[in-house]
Amino acid sequence: MTSSISDPVVEKFIATVNAGDRNAFFADVLTEDATMSDDGSERDLAAWTEKEIFSPKANGRMKVVDVSDDGRSLVVDYTNDTWGTMRTRWVFTVTGDRVSRFETGQAPS
Repeated sequence: MTSSISDPVVEKFIATVNAGDRNAFFADVLTEDATMSDDGSERDLAAWTEKEIFSPKANGRMKVVDVSDDGRSLVVDYTNDTWGTMRTRWVFTVTGDRVSRFETGQAPS
């Protein structure tokens, strides 16, 4: 397994999540029309990220465990103050220098 992130856009995504920087996340990391899904269900990106990452009750953090697909597919130990730590998968679609879509959910055991 490797935890070195080779895609700078994905690396920036993780850095803004871990810094709790909601403003940079939306202004500098995502496209204006970015979308996301959680466990295969489409979600409202702003509402989901607020609840799962950026609210003081969430305080989301990502620790990369494995990287594949040129740095755009990750297995992450994701921690937030609501759910604790769980092994999750993250798949990113990058358009230019921003994330236009990400898909997350439970990682297979």
